[in-house]
Amino acid sequence: MGTPRSGADAGADGGGHAQEGRHADWLELFFDLVFVALAAQLSHGLHGDPDLRDFAVFVGLYFPPWWLWINLLVSANLFPEDSPRRRLLMLSAMLCIAVMACAVPEAATDRGSVYALGYAGTRLVLLGLWWPATKYPAPRRVPPWRPLSYCLASGLLWAASAAVPAPWQYAMWAVLIAAEMALLLTARGRGLPGRLDTGHIVERVGLFVIIVLGESVIALVTSADHAWTLRAGAVGVLGFVLLSALWWSYFDFGSTSAELMLSRADDRQAYLLARDVGGFLHFFVTAGVLCMAAGLATAVEEADHAHLPTGAVWVLAGGLALYHAAHAGIALRYGRSPASVAVWAVPGVGIPLLIVRAAGHLAPWLLVMLLAAEAVAHLLYARMMLGRRLGAAAPPRP
Repeated sequence: MGTPRSGADAGADGGGHAQEGRHADWLELFFDLVFVALAAQLSHGLHGDPDLRDFAVFVGLYFPPWWLWINLLVSANLFPEDSPRRRLLMLSAMLCIAVMACAVPEAATDRGSVYALGYAGTRLVLLGLWWPATKYPAPRRVPPWRPLSYCLASGLLWAASAAVPAPWQYAMWAVLIAAEMALLLTARGRGLPGRLDTGHIVERVGLFVIIVLGESVIALVTSADHAWTLRAGAVGVLGFVLLSALWWSYFDFGSTSAELMLSRADDRQAYLLARDVGGFLHFFVTAGVLCMAAGLATAVEEADHAHLPTGAVWVLAGGLALYHAAHAGIALRYGRSPASVAVWAVPGVGIPLLIVRAAGHLAPWLLVMLLAAEAVAHLLYARMMLGRRLGAAAPPRP
């Protein structure tokens, strides 16, 4: 957890990676709307009593569009010009993701080919965004083989996977995603056509967190509408407290820590941090919130039952444990000591898992209340530690 500072303060560190002060443009905000629909489709697949296969399908279908969103984020960060060409490319990507969202409910069966073709289209969009950089003057020029291999070859192979029968189709997807990640990891930021605007990256990732938190709120509201009882209302209120505590802690501590660490890093370090924290670890942050959205919806709908189904408990309490575990990984990536992270990470992960063990004896309202209490306690602890650090750093009074 980091000390909150304004963007201006963060960018003032001598020798650090300067903040550019750029914000998301209207096109990026419009583009994010399609991910609202995608998040709803993915979360809905975990409603009720999901099993291990349902969770595996969720992870498998969520990672490709998440990875695409990260790629488009970096592209928009490096090529921010507002031209008709860029607008058309981004709108084309939006349409492709909408196709993927439509295919999500049956992507593990008869709509897998549609899902694959939608993703293939997004790789061609990335090729269109990156190809002009192959004409830049040195040293900003990008070698043509990079977009040709990372974007074009990948897109063609994803399109070819549409003709591959299941389950080999899914194995092919996993290999293609792994190949894309390998190309990114081996490059390690070399050959970028410009400097990353780290403030823009922090803002965009934060906006995506808002998207998945928003899906959780929508799930609460729509489920309460279907289950119009006093207990359902109580579960809905407790669920809102849980989400509010997560929002508060994320944007007071998680987002500001990212801004602070990125602002102090040089260009290459900033790229590696943005890749690891924004690209990889935030996948688990957002996946955890989407799981909680599904679990909260089920908790509201089944508020009058004696207890929740086992699958619903796992996506709800397990989602919170995953959320805390991902933030622990982020803190360790920032260089925090394992001991200082374990103080809040062990109870943050352990308490939800203990609640899973006791869930058969807990009414839905009590289970959600315990999870909300853990999230509130986590927030209060973070604020207490921040107050101590600020007090220790303050100059003594005369």
